[in-house]
Amino acid sequence: MSGAWLDRRRIRAAAIILLVLQLGALLFIAAGTQGWIVKLDRPTTTDFVSFYAAGALADAGTPALAYDQPAHLAAEARVTGVDESEEMLAKARQALPDLAWQRADLATWRPPAPAEVIYSNAALHWVDHHDRIFPKLFSAVAPGGVLAVQIPNNFSAPSHTAIAEAARGGTWARKLEPLLRPPPVHDPAFYFGLLAPLAANLDIWQTEYLQALEGENPVKEWTKGTWLKPLLDALEEPERSGFEASYAALVSQAYPRRPDGKTLLPFRRLFIVAKARQP
Repeated sequence: MSGAWLDRRRIRAAAIILLVLQLGALLFIAAGTQGWIVKLDRPTTTDFVSFYAAGALADAGTPALAYDQPAHLAAEARVTGVDESEEMLAKARQALPDLAWQRADLATWRPPAPAEVIYSNAALHWVDHHDRIFPKLFSAVAPGGVLAVQIPNNFSAPSHTAIAEAARGGTWARKLEPLLRPPPVHDPAFYFGLLAPLAANLDIWQTEYLQALEGENPVKEWTKGTWLKPLLDALEEPERSGFEASYAALVSQAYPRRPDGKTLLPFRRLFIVAKARQP
């Protein structure tokens, strides 16, 4: 891959894809280094931080440094991952044992020093009060640094509204209704209003893409690992299976299987890249 490939336009286009593919539900912080590059000898997805650094190096006329192995190792020594879930952290430690991992509540966590990059992928929709969280996170970014966020924003789709419908429709309602949350993600203009007065540069975009899923009721299986999971975990049998079956019936109607065996799930994600001002 030549350095010429790493122009700003292609960096931005690639970053959109890589934010979607990056290992989910972790807040990554990289501080005190001039570049952030994932090692190339490991079968992991190159993350957004790596591409942002590569773009900066290309703009500075030194794109070759983006592929310098010692730079990769030095970068990883300065990366910390934070999550509230010990289960997620255990998986992260197994996948990336050389990084530092910390258990903390994302609603109250702050880095010990300003971070040059705060990168959150599919995590902040689990945290309420975005009107407070986003300005506080951005205030923890060092001058000239970047806050980069990807948030799922599919909460008005049947895949998610059917969860509340099923939760209220059975003997399990008394247990599940207290666990239901209003949509946690706002429209793009909301985040623009929060960050534009604070940022030197701000890019916000929203995209909807089609996931072609396979298997028996794959939309149900998809949400079982995300928004449906806390409700399933709150129930014992036979209510757990009853609630799951009720939800499965609703989403199978909303997302019918095609003649070719695939089920299409339109999914919307919101992306935010905010650069902090220099003093």
